[in-house]
Amino acid sequence: MERQMQDRAVRTREMLLRAAAEEFDASGYAGTGLNKIAKRAGLTVGALYFHFESKEGIARAVMMAQPESIEPHLDTQGLQRIVDITRVWSHQLLQDPLLRAGVRLSVEQGSFGVHDITPYLQWRDVMEQCLCDARDSGELLPGIDPGRVAEFVVSACTGVQLYAQLVNGREDLPERTVEMWRLLLPGIATPGTLPRIDLSPHLDRS
Repeated sequence: MERQMQDRAVRTREMLLRAAAEEFDASGYAGTGLNKIAKRAGLTVGALYFHFESKEGIARAVMMAQPESIEPHLDTQGLQRIVDITRVWSHQLLQDPLLRAGVRLSVEQGSFGVHDITPYLQWRDVMEQCLCDARDSGELLPGIDPGRVAEFVVSACTGVQLYAQLVNGREDLPERTVEMWRLLLPGIATPGTLPRIDLSPHLDRS
């Protein structure tokens, strides 16, 4: 019985998180109310407060949930993995409201009184680990600092998606993302590694 209650609580929280993401994605933080989130989830506001202490609390949870849209699609390691994180990210931003809302809230958080760089640090840490693995397997040029490169990639992706959003609603974000890597990789990857990196803007969904 206790396990069933725990499972139901997890499902309820996931429903609320998804509903909140859809509302934040469509209307932003200011245009989203707790009543709208609860209604979209088919639950009560009381159920929402049971899982999240406030609208800010659920917004933070949406921001922190971004990797959930990407990590299940990854099966590579090292330098290819960090490239694939951004390739999957560029596609998921076009179709997953949870990721879109997380990105939107992370960028706009100052407008609702939050200054939390944790979502960016989360991505930096994930990417730094990929680059450390790449260094250990001989994929990086001597002297490359994984931490500095990871921080740059997070910053670059943030800028690329903002620019693409203004230009064409992110329609060509996958192409812009791989172009970023075409420019960056020769400066960090060993010559023998470069030809092995998949830089197609299209994902193999098979």
